[in-house]
Amino acid sequence: MYEASLRIRDDSAYAAATAGNAASVELWCNEHCDMLHVSGEAGSDVLDRVRDTVGVAASVERGDELVVVTADCLRDHEIDHIEGYVRNHGLLLVPPLRYRGGAKVCRLLAVSADDLTACFRDLVDSGFDVSVESKRAVSFASGSGPLLAPADAMPALTGRQREALRLAHAGGYYDLPRGIETATIADEMGVSRRTAEEHLRRAERKVMDSVAQYVL
Repeated sequence: MYEASLRIRDDSAYAAATAGNAASVELWCNEHCDMLHVSGEAGSDVLDRVRDTVGVAASVERGDELVVVTADCLRDHEIDHIEGYVRNHGLLLVPPLRYRGGAKVCRLLAVSADDLTACFRDLVDSGFDVSVESKRAVSFASGSGPLLAPADAMPALTGRQREALRLAHAGGYYDLPRGIETATIADEMGVSRRTAEEHLRRAERKVMDSVAQYVL
């Protein structure tokens, strides 16, 4: 089997809500509603857009993350063109759909690599702004082993969490002996040491939560 992640820029509500900010949305579609996981510092803007588009039945907030249950399905309000192309080329669309940076990222599975290529060319020929984020051959999973792409193990970090983690890694914070202290990270971020450490711990926790199920 073969897998590809396609990045498609469009004006759909969830994609538009992530344009120009650090918010990201993961969507699981049910027959009567959508469940969304929203992360990033612009989560409230995304929630407002969702409320105006499909309605919000319930939402739970935890820090800079939101879990939202919508009142309706987005597909009842907007045409999702990708599903037609997926169906026409015999591909499988693997949930969740991801929205970030004003685009939708779709993970597709196919028996033949040619089917993936044909779907991509069909989208391009139809005028879609589409690019391939990743493409690889995959084997059948055995037991509880997943079909895992790198993107699936990547947590949704806020801009500040990502910055703290980047500075820590680049400065040798995880080396032995340690090459940088959190006070230096805080100075580079322009925040207090306590704030920098909080961003770093939250980022580390998200990374561990994302990969632990695959390595532990």
